[in-house]
Amino acid sequence: MKVLVLAEKPSVGKEIARVLNCSLKGQYAENQKYIVTWAFGHLVTLADPEVYDKKYMNWHLEDLPIIPDHFKKTIIRNTGKQYNTIKQLLSRGDINEVIIATDAGREGELVARWILAQLKWNKEIKRLWISSVTDQAIKKGFDNLKPGKAYESLYYAAVARAESDWLVGINGTRALTTKYNTNLSLGRVQTPTLAMVNENENQIRNFRPKTYYTVTATHKGIDFQYEDHQLFDENKVETLMKLSKSGVVESVETKEKKNYPEPLYDLTELQRDAFNKFGFTPKFTLNVMQSLYEKHKILTYPRTDSRYLPSDIVDTIPDRLKAIQLPDYRPHAFSLLKKQIILSKQVVQDEKVRDHHGIIPTEEPCIVQNLSSDEYKIYALVVKRFLEVLMPAYVYEETKVSVNLNGHHFIFKGRNTKSLGFKILSEKSSETQSIIFQKGKNIIFDQITSKKCLTEPPKRLNEATLLSAMENPSKFIQGNEQMKALLKETGGLGTVATRADIIEKLFNTGLIEKKQNSIYMTKKGKQLLDVAPEQLKSPLLTAQWESAFQKIQDNQLNYKSFVNDMKNYTISIVEEITQQKHTFKHDNLSTTLCPDCEKPMMTVKTKTGTSLVCQDNSCNKRIRISQVTNARCPECHKKMSLNGTGDSKVFICSCGYKEKLSSFENRKNNTQKSGNKNDFQNYLKKQEKENQKQAESSNPFAALKNLEL
Repeated sequence: MKVLVLAEKPSVGKEIARVLNCSLKGQYAENQKYIVTWAFGHLVTLADPEVYDKKYMNWHLEDLPIIPDHFKKTIIRNTGKQYNTIKQLLSRGDINEVIIATDAGREGELVARWILAQLKWNKEIKRLWISSVTDQAIKKGFDNLKPGKAYESLYYAAVARAESDWLVGINGTRALTTKYNTNLSLGRVQTPTLAMVNENENQIRNFRPKTYYTVTATHKGIDFQYEDHQLFDENKVETLMKLSKSGVVESVETKEKKNYPEPLYDLTELQRDAFNKFGFTPKFTLNVMQSLYEKHKILTYPRTDSRYLPSDIVDTIPDRLKAIQLPDYRPHAFSLLKKQIILSKQVVQDEKVRDHHGIIPTEEPCIVQNLSSDEYKIYALVVKRFLEVLMPAYVYEETKVSVNLNGHHFIFKGRNTKSLGFKILSEKSSETQSIIFQKGKNIIFDQITSKKCLTEPPKRLNEATLLSAMENPSKFIQGNEQMKALLKETGGLGTVATRADIIEKLFNTGLIEKKQNSIYMTKKGKQLLDVAPEQLKSPLLTAQWESAFQKIQDNQLNYKSFVNDMKNYTISIVEEITQQKHTFKHDNLSTTLCPDCEKPMMTVKTKTGTSLVCQDNSCNKRIRISQVTNARCPECHKKMSLNGTGDSKVFICSCGYKEKLSSFENRKNNTQKSGNKNDFQNYLKKQEKENQKQAESSNPFAALKNLEL
């Protein structure tokens, strides 16, 4: 008899198969004892409402709430082929045991259990629980397999999360959409995220600047700051300006200090840095990371919320250093190889590694010429951080000089670098200031100056700071310190894997917009918050849910009891929305009438262009009027947009250049540099697919199929 090992993704499955000496046979691997296969994330999901009753294919307020007695599951169409592979393997008569080897966490457990439940597997189940996929970790994990029953509570916590999100997301979205006849969606992560953006705008709008002063005394080019950095009392400022310029050095304190490198990257931290340094959106950074992980195989799993390493990774570090080939960092990696690597608790903490460890380079050598410019930038960020945590601290002496000027204290702080440590990767040299002051000596200041300033409003959120707010939304919860602590402990709103998608969805559905690099609420977003149930707008709901999930996982709460509570909560949401007296006003109506229902159409802008969309949700007629293309202007070489419909399509560039589509095609076909004459047609087909994908992502009807609401 044989054992089937079920991994979550092909890369992990193939690594396990290699360690177990299994031969690859298409979408699975096999030897005399094991059969190893894999999923592609979720292969099974909760069914859409129309599966329960075909009447739900059309959305009507009177049909709500939709509350199944028993939740049905369905096979995800795009990955159905792999599901059938697993089905065929489990139907073999020589398999009597399954080892779940999906990711070590709540969602990983759900991936495997839903597949096995759909296939009605009732034989023995064991669990492989590892935090990394090194040979040593895999072998150790197989030597210490756990009974599947030990993780059933983890599975039930995941089921409670999925079913509750389905209830609230499906019913809340359908209720708002049908009530106000426009596409409006709700979710326990999406809605409080939108509320945080709105709160940020309110803080900026309500801010009233205050005048304050800074006072500086200068001695031979060295500035001493008055001990109160912000003085709001103008009379005190005038008093300081009239002081005698002769003072006494009251104290000179010199201390050795150390700065340690930041911990390893998790996905959210990497997305923040990529945005701040390169302007990459969180979604784009994740896509680049996936390419480096799956295609080039030079970085570890990107969707991680841990910034630490497990102890079983330490032995692999020399091989990872040898694989670094970047010119700026290769010498430093080679230097580290010559030394004994001793890692502190700042780097290695088994208890802080959850589903996956921090992002680091793999042992696979990096072929630099195979990387795109964007891939190179992201890979270099990770390599730099990886090298930094292996290096010693930055050591410096800080000297604090305090001068007493008629009872008022002016402070100067100087720094003298002793060892650059990890900062050698960023700074080739370090400026130092010689401190020549002696305690008890008199000094005469050259001048005392003041500067009038205004307090500044809170900074407007951008994609990087919104990620931070989602990760730690506690400041948006008034009081309730217990829930604040819980939110911080559970990782805030969403997961590292879903936050970028949530932000992208808020943009695509027109609830927020970007001006330069800052995020602004749209009128549609503000109106949605006006009609959204109050509790759904607070991060507190997520904290309460996470608390319940933890209790389910600890066998302190029955998951069915929690889901029943969510059914009652869903009923209250629908009732609240149904009884509302609000009206929804479109702020983007055009003068164009819908060709189908003759109502004014809305002008909708997305990242791929502009479309006219019928305001009537039951019609939803869509006409594309412009799209951003990859076609380059022959004069300035910028990307052009394709405007118009039918035979009247025209390429337009921001420099003023215009060219008919027919002329563009002829020019491309007659130019040898353009390559194959079918290139442009292939491009148009590809562009159309991207547009369709974009339309689906901006439509809450389609978005509901992804239950990470």
